[in-house]
Amino acid sequence: MESVSTTILAVRRNDEVVVGGDGQVTVGSTVIKHTARKIRRLYKDQVIVGFAGSAADGLALMERLEKKLEEFRGNLLRAAVELAKDWRMDKYLRRLEALLLAVDRKHMLLLSGNGDIIEPDEPVLAIGSGGDVARASALALYRNTELNAEEIVRKSLQIASEICIYTNATFTVEKL
Repeated sequence: MESVSTTILAVRRNDEVVVGGDGQVTVGSTVIKHTARKIRRLYKDQVIVGFAGSAADGLALMERLEKKLEEFRGNLLRAAVELAKDWRMDKYLRRLEALLLAVDRKHMLLLSGNGDIIEPDEPVLAIGSGGDVARASALALYRNTELNAEEIVRKSLQIASEICIYTNATFTVEKL
């Protein structure tokens, strides 16, 4: 899947996990909306999920992940594995064009329709068209400052919004 038009970033530092994303919705070369929420809390507010890609597809995948979380009593890793299996095998799900970033207090995961479940080596993960910029900014701040997770997310998203044309500076930020 090619990069998708948005930026979602997660950072864990100390006992804090923060996920942030921009609010821009683009169709072709036109900005349609500035305040979309691409981040949701799931399973009794214990999991935060963000999506990049088609809104309908991202929301459908979030719903399926929430069902898996219910089925496996909040075990994010197990729910992600089962969702990835379904996503890869099911004819309908295989057509969905989105990436998910999901975090809880223990795990930080990237999920894709290729069956990928990736947990980064460092506690910084990003998806979307501005994801590489946001991740690079966040890693630099994480390694070289004492900023908390929320400050790193906000500063990194701001930098991504200044570079990526598919990312704006209207952010949603959620913390665990």
